[in-house]
Formats: sequence, structure tokens, C-alpha cells
Amino acid sequence: MTPRGEQLLRKELERLKTVERPRIVAAIAEARSHGDLSENAEYDAAKEEQGLCEARIKDIEAKLASANIIDVTKLKPQGNVPLKVVFGSTVTVLNVDTDEEITYKIVGEDEADIKANLISYRTPIAKGFLGKVEEDEVTINIPKGQVTYEIVKVEYIN
Repeated sequence: MTPRGEQLLRKELERLKTVERPRIVAAIAEARSHGDLSENAEYDAAKEEQGLCEARIKDIEAKLASANIIDVTKLKPQGNVPLKVVFGSTVTVLNVDTDEEITYKIVGEDEADIKANLISYRTPIAKGFLGKVEEDEVTINIPKGQVTYEIVKVEYIN
């Protein structure tokens, strides 16, 4: 995971523990005060929400405990060797067919957001870019067929 991804998960974890968990506990207490729990839809909904919240907390804690944080800004280029596309790198590519240029950052699954051009390292596009250097051409199979990209620029930035 990238440092940004770790930071986002830690913020979400903090919010779940300090805001959501107390809010849900209060909702359960309120629903209990209404009496008979066997037919109390508010109580059932609050308990279900509590289960989902606790599951997400456990999921985030497990991910953070086992995560390898990769900060590409600490990678040092070696002499005149071109930068390779690696996990965490930012890559600008040119669609050879349409002349459209786009920049992607290759990130972990939890960070992926195609609208923000953050693509998971597990996607076919990212897999095609990994290990390539500037001026390499890559043909990738996507659901719509094949697309060929030229690697324009590789950066190790946040």
C-alpha cells in the first residue's frame, strides 16, 4: 500500500472508532428504551449497523497490521537507467490509436479510484505497465478489445 493509502485507512479507522461506534451505541440504547426488542425494527437496524461497523474496523486493522508501505519517493534512480513503472509510481501514457494522453498512479486495491486515475496494481492495465520504461509500447487486452499505449513518462512522486 502507498503512504497515502495507509493514511486514508487510518483516518477511516479513527472515524469509525470515535464517531460511528459511539453513534451506533447511542442508537441501540435509544431503541432498547422503547421496550420489546423482538419486534423493534430500530433495534434490529442499529445492531446490524453495529455488526457492519465492527467488521470494517477489524478489516482495516488487519490490513494495516499486515501492510507493506511502499514509498516510491524514496527509490533512487541508478545512473542513467530509466525509471521503471512499479507499484506506487505515476505513469503518463499515450493511447496510440486515439492520441489521448492520460496519467495513472498505480496503487493498492483499497486506494483504487478510476475517476481519480488511481488504478489497482491488479488491473490488466496496471499489470501491462509494470516493469516498463519510457518509450516502451504496451498492448493490453481490455473488455473492449486491445489497446496500445506508449509510456510517455514515469515518475516516483506522491
